[in-house]
Amino acid sequence: MTAKPKINVKPKAKAKVKVKPSGIQHTATVLRRNGKSHAKINLFTYMKAPGNENAFLVGDSVEVYCDHEKNNDRVRGWIKGIVVQVDNKMVAVQFRSNVFLTDGWMVPDRILWYPVHSEHIRAAASKKAGRKAIPEY
Repeated sequence: MTAKPKINVKPKAKAKVKVKPSGIQHTATVLRRNGKSHAKINLFTYMKAPGNENAFLVGDSVEVYCDHEKNNDRVRGWIKGIVVQVDNKMVAVQFRSNVFLTDGWMVPDRILWYPVHSEHIRAAASKKAGRKAIPEY
């Protein structure tokens, strides 16, 4: 019997190239098999985590664009309210005067819900920055 010659097998060569232009990361992988190169390109885009431009907290004063009562008349405009609940997607705002839905119904608990990224809700401009809403005793 004759001995079989040993065949030298080279392991797969993986080359990773990382490029980071303007905060975006790309990854390219090149695989070599039997002397032929096969390009396997995986494109992963990493950017900053989505953050809220206006991170509302419970107790914050905000202004909301909605239908409300002013001098016993129903008007559409900006009214001041207080954030009473915050969710990942929605913000609940309570008001001291009557507010209405777009179809005309009055909201009995005076609380309206808005998406966090809505253009109809904004932080209220405070008159006095140093003034506290609740005094400490």
